[in-house]
Amino acid sequence: MNISIRQLTAFIKVADNGSFTRASDQMHLTQSAVSGLIKELESNLGIVLFDRTTRQLSLSVVGHHLLPQARRILNEMQLFENEASSLTSLAQGNVRLAVSQFAASSMPAVIAQFAKIHPEISVSLLDCSAENLLRHVQDIEVDLGVGTELELIETEDDINADLLYQLPFCVVMPDTHTLAQKTEITWQDLLDIPLITLQGPFLEQVTTELDESIVNHIQQARYKVNFMSTALEMTRQGFGITLCLPYMPEVINWVSANGLQMRPLAQPIKTRQFFIYQRSSRALSPATIAFKSFLQSYFSSHFNDLQRI
Repeated sequence: MNISIRQLTAFIKVADNGSFTRASDQMHLTQSAVSGLIKELESNLGIVLFDRTTRQLSLSVVGHHLLPQARRILNEMQLFENEASSLTSLAQGNVRLAVSQFAASSMPAVIAQFAKIHPEISVSLLDCSAENLLRHVQDIEVDLGVGTELELIETEDDINADLLYQLPFCVVMPDTHTLAQKTEITWQDLLDIPLITLQGPFLEQVTTELDESIVNHIQQARYKVNFMSTALEMTRQGFGITLCLPYMPEVINWVSANGLQMRPLAQPIKTRQFFIYQRSSRALSPATIAFKSFLQSYFSSHFNDLQRI
């Protein structure tokens, strides 16, 4: 069996475009050349990759199954080229990073700080959904992934997870609020106080393992918004108090600069953990090792004191 990179590239391009014509344009080849590459690949494999009619071209059942494998092989080849070049010098490296949800908000600031120290290392950022993060790592589309512990549900044996940091769920209120005078603020203290919460998955994360009365109060919050910035501004304007994760230093600084307090909630203390994910079977390039080390140091310095807010 003699399968070439050009054949696999043609397979992916035709599958993505659903057209030999568009695939040939992207590969800078003639349509007949691309068609020939597909026929060669099908002949080598002894299978049909595309179902062809006079009006439509679509992946066969076998083609659907093999397409992810073809992508992975080409990603491996690209990775081989990148790592071969990066081994000659740390400064020539490239780092591909995938982040999900809350982690995505803080990552641009991290990359900007890293660039000041290693200006010749390129860091690309892919923001994605939590359920897709591990797939990007597994398929070698990225070198590292950063996301919450919920993604561990999908972890395969070839994925390694290193704890990056953990954040406590907090309440934000004006300095003049009655709760701000308490030494410790509990979830029970939130009852009968107007709440501002985020909609969507955040509500599920907050309410896990809490008493039913508290869960009902949070779920029936007077105000439900889509963005943390909205919730914080409404808190500043006196609409109520809000719940949050202190996921960005900039958020913490904004809170204190605008007459608000951010305090962790107790009884119980609830946290969310964030991990760095990577393929355990693959050695990291020098550039990726440098970025991972910087990532760990950055969040350690910013978040180690959060339990004592």
